Amino acid sequence: MKRLLLAAGIAASLLAGPALAQAPQTIRVGVTPGPHAQIFEAVKRVAATRGLDIKIIEFSDYVVPNAALDAGEIEANSFQNTPYLDNQKTDRGYKLEAVALTVNFPLGIYSKKHKSFDQVPTGGTVAIQNDPTNGGRALLLLQDKGVIKLKPNVGFKPSVADIVENPKRIKFVEVDAAQTPRSLDDVDAASVNTNYATSAGLNPADAILKEDPKGPYVNLIAVRAVDKDKPWVRELVAAYHSPEVKAFVADTFKGAVIASW
Repeated sequence: MKRLLLAAGIAASLLAGPALAQAPQTIRVGVTPGPHAQIFEAVKRVAATRGLDIKIIEFSDYVVPNAALDAGEIEANSFQNTPYLDNQKTDRGYKLEAVALTVNFPLGIYSKKHKSFDQVPTGGTVAIQNDPTNGGRALLLLQDKGVIKLKPNVGFKPSVADIVENPKRIKFVEVDAAQTPRSLDDVDAASVNTNYATSAGLNPADAILKEDPKGPYVNLIAVRAVDKDKPWVRELVAAYHSPEVKAFVADTFKGAVIASW
């Protein structure tokens, strides 16, 4: 009887062992609503085949995801570009690292009142994001399109105070990035990040000015510095950079979001 029980126990442990070894590792990933969240639904499916159980956590703004990551409330986030992450690390002391490039969202200037930026009247109002990275990005876009001129060598974070030429005497209204779509009812035009634009039902193809898909504004996956070399990070990046996810981005967003790998 003892031998039978021992044999049964060994058999049970052999059956249970592989199942335990294959138990997926849960990884909480912070994203903003819209394309980042949609893309991670596709990543989640691929990651499941690589031993990861992705839990997607949505944040409605650009401030909390890095705070949550630094505090260990999530394992990774996917919502920001390099200038924004660098600014957050400098200002807040976060020990975070980029581990992969993801997608590019060409920034757009939208309007509910005008079909082109030329129709914005002299003295008109334009809403831009109130954080240095995205607000600066909006000003650089307006400079690139000849609307304003900035001081030389302003880098990636110019402010309204750096404007040296403003022929249309545009008045700039600075609002939280997540609120820029709502501001369209009150201003002539607004700079809106693509994830917030699509969440609000705006079509990126309808932007009256659009950023060229170049420069440092490719988005990224960030993790805590202490985690960057862990095996699950490699698997997460491999899942994101898979052919399946690349095809999902191309088929779903039709060029409004561009895969950068």
